Amino acid sequence: MRVDAAMPAPLAKLGDSRHWVLDMDGTLTEPVHDFDLIRRELRIPPESDILQHLAALPEQEASQCHAWLLEHEHALAMAATPAAGAVELVRALHADGCRLGILTRNARALAQVTLAAIGLEGCFADAEILGRDEAVPKPSPAGLQFFAARWQVPAQSMRMVGDHYYDLATAQAADVPAVLVNQSGDPWPGMAQWQLRDCAELLQHWRRA
Repeated sequence: MRVDAAMPAPLAKLGDSRHWVLDMDGTLTEPVHDFDLIRRELRIPPESDILQHLAALPEQEASQCHAWLLEHEHALAMAATPAAGAVELVRALHADGCRLGILTRNARALAQVTLAAIGLEGCFADAEILGRDEAVPKPSPAGLQFFAARWQVPAQSMRMVGDHYYDLATAQAADVPAVLVNQSGDPWPGMAQWQLRDCAELLQHWRRA
């Protein structure tokens, strides 16, 4: 486990928190989204943020693109498979009484389909599954700010678990300590307070806390 040496004492332990927000695709599930394909199909310039691009389109065109995206992502959600240790981690946190939230750039309905597909249905309250329509999408801090207000806890007492730059940028903007999983090397130096191999290793460290 890599821990920032400058981290303040209250954040010294990964498992201190009772409030966890998790990304879904690529964090709790094996990554299957082909974003280059999506951009090609929707005529989005390479490297452009897909959701930001769609938000800037005329209403009718945006509606058609979102309909295609929803259908495409529904097929992926139905076939979702859990990432290493993800099911065990969530079930352990849930059984211990931790508050759990999902913060995803996917649609809430598809997040629910995905969670059911990987065996985690019932571990998250519907109101605590935030998709791209319930909060300004990551990297905005809005989703994490929602959870802090809903749970009535300081931002730094929460943990954000994700696999992507957007997850870390969201956590940083909301002043929430971040846990990076499912990435090799150190792709975004200084942005995660902890980097672990996967959810299985995260669970090991949480159990030791």
